Formats: sequence, C-alpha cells, structure tokens
Amino acid sequence: MAGGLVALLDDVAVLARTAAASIDDVGVAAAKAGAKAAGVVIDDAAVTPQYVRDLAAEREVPIIKRIAIGSLRNKFLIILPAVLLLSQFVPWLLTPILMIGGAYLCYEGAEKVWAKIAHHDHGDEDGAKDEKTLIAGAVRTDLILSAEIMVITLNEVIDEPFWSRLAILAVVALVMTVAVYGVVALIVKMDDAGLRLAQLSGPISSFGRGLVKAMPIVLTTLTVVGTAAMLWVGGHILLVGTDELGWHALYSAVHHMEEAVHDATGALGGLLGWIVNTVFSAILGLIVGAIVVVVMTFTLHRRKKAPAAVEESAEAEAH
Repeated sequence: MAGGLVALLDDVAVLARTAAASIDDVGVAAAKAGAKAAGVVIDDAAVTPQYVRDLAAEREVPIIKRIAIGSLRNKFLIILPAVLLLSQFVPWLLTPILMIGGAYLCYEGAEKVWAKIAHHDHGDEDGAKDEKTLIAGAVRTDLILSAEIMVITLNEVIDEPFWSRLAILAVVALVMTVAVYGVVALIVKMDDAGLRLAQLSGPISSFGRGLVKAMPIVLTTLTVVGTAAMLWVGGHILLVGTDELGWHALYSAVHHMEEAVHDATGALGGLLGWIVNTVFSAILGLIVGAIVVVVMTFTLHRRKKAPAAVEESAEAEAH
C-alpha cells in the first residue's frame, strides 16, 4: 500500500515537472513571438490615446477600460478562433483577410490626414464626443492591429502543435492588451499626476508644472504618430501581402532599396534600412487610403448626405 502511494506521488511529481516545463516552453515561445510583434504593439499604443483627447478627465480611464475590454473580446472571441481555424484548414485565406484589414487602416489614416488638411471637424456641434461612437471606432481599429499582432505571432509558432499554438497566442493576446492599455492609461493621466505634484513644494512642484505643460505636446505628437502608424502598418500589410500572393515587383523594389541603404550605411544600416521600408510602406498606405477615401466620399458618404439634404430642404419649405 505504501509502495503504491509512493509510486503515485512519483507519477504526480513527474506530471508536475512536465507541466511546469510545458508552461516554461509556452512562456519562452510567447516572449519570442511577442517580440516580433513589438512594432505593431508600439503603433497600437500610439494610436489609442487620440481617442480620449479633449474628453473630461474623469471619463478617460473608464473609456480606456472599455476599449481594453473590447480589445480582449476582439482577440479571444474573434481573432484567436479565426486564425487557429484558418491556419488549421485554409491557411491561404489569412493573407487576403489581413490585407482587407490593412486597407481599412490605410483608409482610417488617410481620412485623418484629409480631415486635418481640410479642417473638417468630426465631432458634435458643441465639440463633445459621442462616447459610443468613439469606443466603437477605437475597437474597430484595435481589431486590425490585434489581428496583425496575432498573425505575426502565429507565423512564429506555426510549426507548434495545435494546443501549444493556442496557449502561446492566448498568452500573447493577454500580455499585449494589458501592456498597451496600461501604458495608454498612464499616458493620459500624466497631466493629472502633474497637477498633484505642482501643488507640492520645491523641485517636485516645478517638475509637476513642467509635466502639465508637456502633456498637450506629447498627446499631439502621439496623434501624429498614431495616424502615421495606421498608414505604415496598413501599407506594410499590403506590401507583404502582395508578395505572398505572388505579385513580387513592389515588395522586391522596396526590399532592394532597404538592402542598398543597409549595406551603404555601416553601423546605422539596420535602422536606416528599417526607415526606408517604413517610409515606403506609409506612402503606399497613404495612396491606397486616399483612393478608398475618394471612393467612399463619392459613394457611401454621398448617399448618406442625400437624405439629410432632402430633410433640410423640407424643413426650409415648412418655415
């Protein structure tokens, strides 16, 4: 009896060690795969703060929380099941679907550029923002960026068994969401922290006042970076996607320029080569986004404006 109990305990210990090793393997694989998606994570962190600009301070964190919950829903209820099923049964569909999302990002970025140039105000007449519309827009954008993160991760672990892939993708999804929206919450609350520090005395008070003055500049910069990130990420998805679908000319041209800059600039080659790829991806994103904006303006947006114009005319006649 005692011998059987000892044998059982030994078996449990072996299983525990195996499980611990598996968890370690998943953690290491998730860290490596997540590192590959770091660029998109940075873009996500840059894009999100623009959605809470000009809101009342007490609404910033609750809205970020709701966007983060939407992001988790995107990852665990839509993207994770979709990429696992597609990778298992129809992996060739991943690239076209991702390219559609990339085109949407390009459209979002180009629309923001056009709105800035044309001085269009997308807010309400009193300047207030509709929180539901704002959150919905942020979650839609997050869906594309999250899909890019998950597909990059999947490509790194595609040879793993199904359940290992599932565990790694789940870990990356959770960690990336907490990291992105935790950083965003810290960024948007830095001005409040500055106000509290400014009420103290000495150097801390000066630091607090400097922080308050700096935050509008930081948020404006993040808005610009976020728009550029939409164009860059969207353009890069399209650039890589065309190559994977067999249209190699555009990707090859950009890749050759990147390699030429890399080889010609020595120690800075890696950075400058990346900048070349990023700039051309953003240009492609802006071109594609501008085309989509024009198409949307003369089709969907025009159809939306037509009933509004009829209604305004009817009201004018009534008066």
